[in-house]
Amino acid sequence: MLVVLASLSIGPATAGLADAPDAKPPAPSPRLSHVLLQTSLYTRHFSRDPEHTNNQQLMGLELHDTRRRLIGAARFKNSFNQASLYLYIGRELPLWSNNNADMTIRGKLTAGVLHGYRGEYRDKIPFNRFGIAPAILPSIGVRKDRFESDLIVFGTAGIMVTVGLRL
Repeated sequence: MLVVLASLSIGPATAGLADAPDAKPPAPSPRLSHVLLQTSLYTRHFSRDPEHTNNQQLMGLELHDTRRRLIGAARFKNSFNQASLYLYIGRELPLWSNNNADMTIRGKLTAGVLHGYRGEYRDKIPFNRFGIAPAILPSIGVRKDRFESDLIVFGTAGIMVTVGLRL
């Protein structure tokens, strides 16, 4: 019986699909389009809480594929000067580009987990259970050649401007 099962599994997984009338070849898998290294330039909190810091010292890395999907990680100082980390996935949405496509405007939406709000600041972000909270960050950005800049809205807390370099 084991020999029969082993012999059935030999051969390509698509064997017999060529005979099926609705058979489609597998879609090509997405490839890496570019890597984006970024840092924060400016942060502004909507409230004037004296405990807030506007110096986030963000350093981020994103991997983008040919289908405008991305995966990323960012290390930064949170609003209360605590070392924090955001791990995320996302999608770019093209909004406008010039004829040469060397300048574009696009939206971006990322979702992931946020870690770093501890101690007395644990409840400053929603759902911060066990030190990890979900986060969704919308942004709008512009790209000129290899340089990018984004305006990111982080919840009801504030905005951040980042600048990055495509590799």
